Amino acid sequence: MPNYKSYCWGLGTTSFRMVEFNKKIERQLRYLTDFWELPENLNQDWINNNELQIRYYNYLHQLGFIEGEAPRKDKDAREKTSGLVDLGLITDNRKLTEVGQNLLNLSESMNFDSNNILQISSDSFIYFKQLLKVSNEIDGNSVRPYIVLSYALSKLNEITKDEFTYLMPLAVNQEKLIQIIEQIPHVRNGELSISDIIISHLMSMPNYQEAYDLFLHNQVTEELIMDIGMNRKSKNYDRQYYNLFVSILEFINNQTNENVSNILTSINGISGKAKILWKQYIFNTSSTRTILNEGISSINLNQPLFESADELILKERFFKLLHLFKAKSLLSDYYDLNKRYFKTSKTILFQDNKVKLDIIPNCFFKIIDDNLLDIAFSSSNLLEIDCSLEDIDVSFNISNEQIYRKAQDIYGVQVRNLYDIQNFVEDERYRRFNEMIDNQFTDENLITLLNLFENRNINNDSIIQEMVTNNADIPTIFEYILAIIWYKISEKTGQVLEYMNLSLDADLLPISHASGGHEDITYRYEATNNYPQHTLLIEATLASGANQRRMEMEPVSRHLGEYILNHRNERAYCVFATTFLHLNVVSDFRMRKISPYYSADGRDVVNGMKIIPIQTTELKTLLESGVKYGQLYSIMEQAFNATTEPNLWYNNEIVDKI
Repeated sequence: MPNYKSYCWGLGTTSFRMVEFNKKIERQLRYLTDFWELPENLNQDWINNNELQIRYYNYLHQLGFIEGEAPRKDKDAREKTSGLVDLGLITDNRKLTEVGQNLLNLSESMNFDSNNILQISSDSFIYFKQLLKVSNEIDGNSVRPYIVLSYALSKLNEITKDEFTYLMPLAVNQEKLIQIIEQIPHVRNGELSISDIIISHLMSMPNYQEAYDLFLHNQVTEELIMDIGMNRKSKNYDRQYYNLFVSILEFINNQTNENVSNILTSINGISGKAKILWKQYIFNTSSTRTILNEGISSINLNQPLFESADELILKERFFKLLHLFKAKSLLSDYYDLNKRYFKTSKTILFQDNKVKLDIIPNCFFKIIDDNLLDIAFSSSNLLEIDCSLEDIDVSFNISNEQIYRKAQDIYGVQVRNLYDIQNFVEDERYRRFNEMIDNQFTDENLITLLNLFENRNINNDSIIQEMVTNNADIPTIFEYILAIIWYKISEKTGQVLEYMNLSLDADLLPISHASGGHEDITYRYEATNNYPQHTLLIEATLASGANQRRMEMEPVSRHLGEYILNHRNERAYCVFATTFLHLNVVSDFRMRKISPYYSADGRDVVNGMKIIPIQTTELKTLLESGVKYGQLYSIMEQAFNATTEPNLWYNNEIVDKI
C-alpha cells in the first residue's frame, strides 16, 4: 500500500505556533536553564524520560507559561521545546547550545546593537545565521528553507503571499526550485495556476502515482479511499472521503436536492481547511442554510468534477482534488509558522500580501547569487555553534564595500560609506512606516484599538494582536500604538521609530522580549512658533486603580527627574498616558510641580517637574477633532500653570479644554 511521504519543507511544528514568538523562545531558554539546575533534575536525561518531561510541563504551568491541562503532559512538553531544537538553540536532550546561551545572554542584557553586515539587531543576526543553517530532511535529502526562499527572492525580487504559502515549500530539491521560479511568471500572467503546480508536484511522486493507479483500477470502497488518502497521521481521518465520493457520484447520476444535502453532510465531516476548500469548489455559496434551501441551484455544475463522462474520469478528478485540497490545507497551516521563523531574522518583509528581502539582505543575497544553490540542498554540522557567516559558507564572507556597490547597482543611490547606506535604509523605513500608518493605522482603526485597550478581556486582546501583531504582548502594543498616535498628532515630524525605543521587526511592527524593561517613548521637538525646543517623555501604562498608584507614581517621576538631571541643557516634561486615571495619581503628579527631586548623592536637585496625565478617552477626542501638537502643547502648558484643585484639575484643565 502507498505510504505518506513529505512533499514540502516547513520550519518547526504547528504545535510550536505561539503568539509572542521571540519572547516565548527567550523565556523558555531561561526556564530550561533554571529547570536543569533543580536538584531533582540534575544528571537526568530528557530523551525517553516521560517523568522528567511531565515535570517540565508542570514547571511551565506553575510559571504561567502555559494554561489549561494537556491530556499528555510529556508530549506537550516535547512539542513546546521542539522548535528550539529545530533552531539549534537547544540539543535533543533540551540543554542550551552555545547559540542558545548567547541568545539568552543577549535577551537578558537587552543588548540589541546592530553592528553586523546586515545592520540588524544582534538577536536577529543570531536567528539569521541559524536560519542559514537550518535544514529539513525530505525523503533522504536535505533542504535549507531560508536559503531556498532567499534564492527565489534574489531571482524574482518579490513573491506573493500565495506563492510563498503554496509554491516555495514545494522546492525540495534544486530541480524543483528552478522549475518553480520559472513557473511563477506564468502563474502571474494566467497561463498556469498554483493548483496546477501543486497537483503536478504531487503526481510526480511515486507514492502518489501508486495510489492513483490503485484508485483507478479497483472498486471504490471505504478501505480503498482510506488507503489512497495516505493520511500522515491515521488513515481513519480519511474515512469521510468515501461518503463524499459516493454522494458526488449519486448526485451526478441523479440530481436531487436530497443528494445535494448528502454532499454537504459529507463535506462537513471533513476536518481542517480541506473542508472549506471542498465547499468552495462544489457550492456557489458558503451558507449552509442557502445550500439546503436552494438545493441543486447551489451546486457549481460547471466544475469539471460534475462534467465527468463516466466513473473513471470522476475518479481521476476526485483523486487529484482530494490531494490538492489536503496539500493546500497543510501548506496553509505551515504558512504562519514559516513566516514566524523567517521574521525572527528581520531580513524579510511581509507586507501588502507580498514577500521580499529588506534592502541590505537583498544586496547581500544578490552578491552571492547562484552560490546559494551550492548549499541550499545540504545540511550543516554547525547548527549548535555560534559561528561566523564565513564559517557557514565561504560565499558569505562579504564586505561592507560590496554591499555599498550592490546598493548603488540595485537602487540607483550613491553609497560611499556606512552613513550613506544607513540613511538610505532609514529613509525607506520611514516611507514604508508612513504608508503603513495611512493604510493600516487610520484614525478610525486607532480609535477602535483604544476602545479595545479600555475594555480588556481575552477576546479583545486577541483582536488587538490580530490588528497589529501577535509577536508582541498587549502592553508593548499599547506603547507602539500610543507612539503612532503621537506621531500623527505631531504631524509626522521627528524620528518616531527611534523615539519609541521598541524592538521592531522588518515590517516595523513591535516585538516583545522576555526581559522587558525598555524605556517608554522619548519624543524630541525642534522649536516652532507654537513651542520651544524640548523633549517629551511619554510613559504608558494599562494598570488601573490601586495598581496604577503602586506601579506608576514613583517610576514616572523618577524617570523624568533622572532625565532632567542628566540633560540639564534641555527642556523636558512628561505625559502619562493610560486607559484610566486614578484620582490620587493625578494629585501626586500635580504635587510634583513644587516637589524637589534629588540626585542619588543629594548634590543636585530638580526644583519641580511638569507631568501631565492623559486618558485614552482624550486621545480619541484628539484624533476625532484633528487637534495637533502645537495646540495640545498650549493646552498642557496652561493646565500645568493652573491653580485648580487636584480633584477638579484634570476635568477642568485637560478634558474640557481638549
